Amino acid sequence: MLPQSLVKEALGIALSTGADYAEVFAEHTNQKAIQMVSAKVDKIEDAVIAGVGIRIFKGTRCISGSASSLERSAVLACARKVADALIGSGTVADIVLRERRFGDIHPVKVVPVSVENKAKVGFLREACLAAKDYHQDISQVTGTFLDVDHNIMIATSEGLYAEDRQIRTRIAVNAIASKNGENQTGSCSPGARVGMELFELFPPKEVGIEAARQAITMINAGYIDAGVMPVAIENAFGGVIFHEACGHGLEASCVALGQSVFAGKLGQQIANSKVTAIDDGSIPNAWGSINIDDEGTPGRKNVLIENGVLKSYMVDKLNGRRMGMAPTGNSRRQSYKYEPTSRMTNTYIAAGEDEDKDIIGSIENGLYAKKMGGGSVNPLTGQFNFSVAEGYIIRNGEICEPVRGASLIGKGSDILMDIDMVGKNLDRGQGMCGASSGSIPTDVGQPLIRVSSITVGGR
Repeated sequence: MLPQSLVKEALGIALSTGADYAEVFAEHTNQKAIQMVSAKVDKIEDAVIAGVGIRIFKGTRCISGSASSLERSAVLACARKVADALIGSGTVADIVLRERRFGDIHPVKVVPVSVENKAKVGFLREACLAAKDYHQDISQVTGTFLDVDHNIMIATSEGLYAEDRQIRTRIAVNAIASKNGENQTGSCSPGARVGMELFELFPPKEVGIEAARQAITMINAGYIDAGVMPVAIENAFGGVIFHEACGHGLEASCVALGQSVFAGKLGQQIANSKVTAIDDGSIPNAWGSINIDDEGTPGRKNVLIENGVLKSYMVDKLNGRRMGMAPTGNSRRQSYKYEPTSRMTNTYIAAGEDEDKDIIGSIENGLYAKKMGGGSVNPLTGQFNFSVAEGYIIRNGEICEPVRGASLIGKGSDILMDIDMVGKNLDRGQGMCGASSGSIPTDVGQPLIRVSSITVGGR
């Protein structure tokens, strides 16, 4: 992407005012998004993102800059601008770059950029029509097809020179059901680090039907009464609770600054002994997977919590300096315009030993959260509030009628202790996670779990 001679020159300029570490990150990304409303194409967007980001460290001080060009003059000007922000001087030794190839564990059968728009529109239309035809009360359907071909290069003053190509494909369908003047929504949005073979894994018709099924279920649901009760949270996207309420608090960007309830608790029990939580960027073809992170560290499996005991944080290079810890392959950024920091990849609660039927059967009166919605969390305190997109009353150990308007309210450190049953059927769901380094693809996941007691909002 950039010749090594240019990269070495940029690194030398960046180090010239006394920095002890320099990094050049170059990117060239092709991205396509097709949006459809009522089975008709509404918009097709093609984007090319290309540029360079340069960082320097001096101790735990970090200075960064970017340029929206890969031309020699732009790269060197960016390096000079970053260096000039650090007042001083230094002797720059000859930088020897050694190219490293980390391999690719994410095989792609059909690269999306090689496929015509007509085929992509066809898959999306099939999904949208399936949703529209599901029930007469479906009033509107929107759909999005997305493919990303993300190419990066990382070079550092430590001698690393590495490249990676990250191809991702996703389809999303949103259905609205209308009845008696009210609306309810349903959605389905699978994605993976694959090409057009995504539609072999997730047939478009099934995606559309699932979105419509949720909408119709919830338009016919009653309202839940608020209260404190046991809750069973289903697998796959149910893992968003751990991701938001606990995962962010285990990122070094929070921990290093003392802005996490989990800071200073390595080796301590922070969760029920049934809880083991993992962040794994090395799962083949998973939506949040990487070969290398955006600092050039290989993706890997990090056990965060083991049998309730805090074992590890997710650490990037800068915050690792602050904490005296090695990077864990979790430094990520949306693009060259953002400064990378510690972020999740594929984060999930590992499978346990409990049977699903026993989890549901153990609840006399409570809530079954079949699908979670969006929410918010304060990483400093761990306080969270999440909506339940599809929920059902549990009565006498049986899943009964659907209910709408439910939300889960609590504190991350409390919910970890209150997860007292963990099922065997682990599954993951896909999302986009936003933080200081931009919006990045992440998987969340878990098996069916039981939270023994949590506040359920309703009316």
